[in-house]
Amino acid sequence: MAAPAVLNGEDLEQIPDLAMKKQFIHKDFLLQNETAEKLYHEVAAGLPIIDYHNHLPPDQIYEDLNFRNLTQIWLSGDHYKWRAMRTCGVDERYITGDATDKEKFLAWAAVVPKTIKNPLYHWTHLELSNLFKISDRLLNGESADKIWDECNEMLQSPEFSVRSLLKRYNVKVVATTDNPVDSLAAHESFQKERQTDFLMVPTFRPDVGMHIENRESFIKWVKALEIVSGISISGYSDFLDAIKARHDFFHKLGCRASDHGIAEPFSDPFTDLQLKNTFQDAMSGRSVSRADARSFKSAFLYNCGLMNHEKGWVFQLHIGALRNNSSRMMDKLGSDSGFDSMGDVEMARPLARLLDRLDSVNKLPKTILYNINPRDNELMVTMAGNFQDGSLPGKIQHGPPWWFLDQKDGIEKQIDSLSNMGILSEFIGMTTDSRSFLSFSRHDYFRRVLCNIIGKDVENGLIPDEEDLLISLVERICHKNVRNYFKYEN
Repeated sequence: MAAPAVLNGEDLEQIPDLAMKKQFIHKDFLLQNETAEKLYHEVAAGLPIIDYHNHLPPDQIYEDLNFRNLTQIWLSGDHYKWRAMRTCGVDERYITGDATDKEKFLAWAAVVPKTIKNPLYHWTHLELSNLFKISDRLLNGESADKIWDECNEMLQSPEFSVRSLLKRYNVKVVATTDNPVDSLAAHESFQKERQTDFLMVPTFRPDVGMHIENRESFIKWVKALEIVSGISISGYSDFLDAIKARHDFFHKLGCRASDHGIAEPFSDPFTDLQLKNTFQDAMSGRSVSRADARSFKSAFLYNCGLMNHEKGWVFQLHIGALRNNSSRMMDKLGSDSGFDSMGDVEMARPLARLLDRLDSVNKLPKTILYNINPRDNELMVTMAGNFQDGSLPGKIQHGPPWWFLDQKDGIEKQIDSLSNMGILSEFIGMTTDSRSFLSFSRHDYFRRVLCNIIGKDVENGLIPDEEDLLISLVERICHKNVRNYFKYEN
């Protein structure tokens, strides 16, 4: 079967109006007025994608993998779907267990109708439409077998290899998320090819090195750091030197950002002696007090901020997730299995201390603040305003809606608060934050929502119906701002 091109609305232009209205996903999906339609189809839909934060495996991109079936490309690792399936009473065997790939897909398909008004329902059908051009039917228990066969046949073609998917989605930069102790072999090999369809760069994610209270995993990480950096680590200063060496190595491979998944904005006081002793205690297998662990984390973040400032990197802070809440399932499945939720820690004062600690020495890097709890939207955008210094537009960003918030309602609320309390026109737009190669439809989803918001404001007389002004706004948010912010060399 010939592979279809990615559908962004243009291929549905010739569908009769009556037929289009019978489809759930059609060319004007989520676009509720003429201005929105014009902005989306003529401006947003064709803009290149810079996906500045995701969790795609770089080796799969380098190897140009073809996935065997829909489960492999669509369900594996997708804890959004896993949570929904558990909620709908699906046995774990059909989620992460030993059921066949087809059995897992059929179990998911039977759940899809139950996800009405959950963003999974939108995403699922948008992904089927955009990539496989299946928009003439809904996914459910009855349609699942035929959809399984049709899509699996397409997935075997060269047009559905992962590099082909990235090109068809018009992705120009894909920034993976990488542990400092990773070899980055796939990145090195990919860059040696000097292909020009898109750029793949690493992102520095040193979270394991912060968790000094987890003695066994921390010691293991330090030993791995010692090997990859070539620096003998006998104390805290050596530890920092080794991290800096990896930071330098990542930079040579095009990395322009670090990323930190933190439960809270660690910004406790610390001293050099305290850090030295805490590190020695941990490496000797002795327990580390909660206060010393917090100080260590605070110093760790501060030093990463300093390194980022030196190189002009972006400091990404994903704050507030309460992870691995089910100890029973953590023991059974490990982390990132769908048992995380929003946290409710104190945010404002510690975050202000963290940013001010860097700003007070004039070394606060470009920073993106992501919140997982919607209560913090206004807090984040006003906090960003505290540390804008005029050195570059939008230096401190209230990041795009993250995790539980990256859906229509979350996008609308984030844009609303950013518009009211910040400057929307300097926003760097959406990223996927995903492990799936099908998730680039989230850029399409975001662009549709954005154009609809602008279009409604125009229709209601809240912003002027000036074509050049509106086109510039959409272009900036969807592409130009993020291109200028990260300055990836493409």
